[in-house]
Amino acid sequence: MSDTNFGRALCAMVTPFTDAGSLDLAAAQKLADRLVTEGCEGLVLSGTTGESPTTTDAEKADLVRAVREAADGRAAVLTGVGTADTRHTLDLARQAQRAGADGLLAAPPYYSRPPQDAVEAHFRELADATDLPVMLYDIPARTGTRIEPDTLLRLAEHPRIVAVKDCAYDLLGTQKVMAASDLAYYTGCDEYVLALYALGGAGYVSTVANVVPGAFRAIVDAYDAGDTAGAARRQQRTIALTELAMSAGLPGTVTVKALLAALGLPGGGTVRAPLKPAGHEVTDGLLRAYDELVSASGTEVPSGPGSRPTPS
Repeated sequence: MSDTNFGRALCAMVTPFTDAGSLDLAAAQKLADRLVTEGCEGLVLSGTTGESPTTTDAEKADLVRAVREAADGRAAVLTGVGTADTRHTLDLARQAQRAGADGLLAAPPYYSRPPQDAVEAHFRELADATDLPVMLYDIPARTGTRIEPDTLLRLAEHPRIVAVKDCAYDLLGTQKVMAASDLAYYTGCDEYVLALYALGGAGYVSTVANVVPGAFRAIVDAYDAGDTAGAARRQQRTIALTELAMSAGLPGTVTVKALLAALGLPGGGTVRAPLKPAGHEVTDGLLRAYDELVSASGTEVPSGPGSRPTPS
């Protein structure tokens, strides 16, 4: 993997736990292998979807090692290192490099809401801490702090700050940075996969791809093949499932794990407190949306434990 290309089709991977709540590395490896086999070119660990606030530093390192082994060079492995404390973030970055990560994902320090000059200094320290390329994670709805476009443009000058996971919901600001820098832009919002890609984005980091990796990969493949109408059709097919998984009042990791479990696929089931599992009504709605996506995609049943087909 080059320092500036993590692939186009990335999944924000859930972190599997056993029924007792401990880290399930075997399930993580099975999930990672399935995701790569079905089209993911990169796996992003220990982000929002990966329940990073409730995993230990040691668990984060163990997860990198296990997923790297399962990916076996077929996909880039990035890991989240963003915390509220710059010193802790730097420690996690160095740990990630030792564990074999291909890149780092980092959101701004949360809760303290530092001003932009402090945000910039934080990220520069992070980029200087290891030899790994850095993907900045702009998600102000969760951190309380935006990485402003002007800050991003200054940070783009650092040779190891190479990409942005964009969850700012500011398409104008995003385009300004893309037009004036070489930062590789990845949407972190599943409904914007085609929109950002068509504007010159590098790809996506998808939560719903934990369940339907092929459905999202098919969007960018169709666009790259010149089939823009087909790409739009494939994007539209994902709307119902994306809305239920990401905009129905529950965190994406809760809904995605519920659906994975219902389908008998690796990675589903237990979430860590304070999160709570999805109820039957939510899960039933997700299954209906999944079945509709499968039916619209017209795909065959893949090998594996799930009783339903996976769309592509």
